[in-house]
Amino acid sequence: MNLANKVTVARFFIAVLFFVVFEVWAIPQSRRPGGFPWAIDASLVLFLTAAISDFLDGHIARKYNIVTDFGRVTDPFVDKIVVCGAFVLFLGQEDLARLMPGWMVVVIIAREFLVNSIRSLMEAKGIPFGATFWGKQKMVLQCICIGSALLYLAHLRGQAWAETIVAALFWITTLSTVASGVVYVIQGRAVFLARA
Repeated sequence: MNLANKVTVARFFIAVLFFVVFEVWAIPQSRRPGGFPWAIDASLVLFLTAAISDFLDGHIARKYNIVTDFGRVTDPFVDKIVVCGAFVLFLGQEDLARLMPGWMVVVIIAREFLVNSIRSLMEAKGIPFGATFWGKQKMVLQCICIGSALLYLAHLRGQAWAETIVAALFWITTLSTVASGVVYVIQGRAVFLARA
């Protein structure tokens, strides 16, 4: 297993640890006397580590030309676990749920399923279907949005300006996610028609 793939696998375990630590923080106050205030900050650090490692493994794979089938499958898979999992967990937080309607999470997850299905079909036919600029900027925005939401939960709850920024980021991220999905659908359709 090459270095880029090792980073991807490590990111998967970091993601699992992120979910566990976040859930520790999310335990109702009645069941956690004294609380676990460290857990939300630890969640933020773990998420940022996972996000940075996403860009790191891609950079390593391209720089050393070690792109593998394993990496092409596991890298986007782990990305989706990290991002979709975070947004699902946020729905359980009242402070975030009122800033992020549930339909936004449905749209984000649906887009990921759709694009993954298109990519799988294309590559099964031997047609390369790598990430586009729109897909990459969508991922960047999602990471900024999730990181900001975690920072808000950790230190900025109740502050109107912070709520406005987080709510705006949820909207921007959702719109960007939809736009990138449309681009992938158009790209996939064009390739299929060209090869028909």
